[in-house]
Amino acid sequence: MEEDSSESEKGMWKLSVDGLSCVSESGTGLVLTSPDGWTLEYALRFGFKAKNNEAEWEALIARLTIMKHLQVKKLEVSSDSQLVVGLTSEEYEAREDTMAKYLSHVQSLKSAEF
Repeated sequence: MEEDSSESEKGMWKLSVDGLSCVSESGTGLVLTSPDGWTLEYALRFGFKAKNNEAEWEALIARLTIMKHLQVKKLEVSSDSQLVVGLTSEEYEAREDTMAKYLSHVQSLKSAEF
């Protein structure tokens, strides 16, 4: 018996993330929407100068931390970083040391939570 698409979306949270890196500062913005439709908006400023992809990784780490505290089980995520998405989905291989470290950290966060 197939599950209705609206049935499978019950309990689904939605998260939009976007990392920011510019000359003067870096940070990330997150918008988390509950299954009931209320939203939580986060703006994080990093205490270090992050490159664009590093800002996206930091956004992902913040997301996993928030999920853990809110005990979110189902999540639909959108990100504009093809590199981060490709690495976490194992479509890409981490070639740079920094990217490999971020990937390892994210994998450890995911395995500790679920």
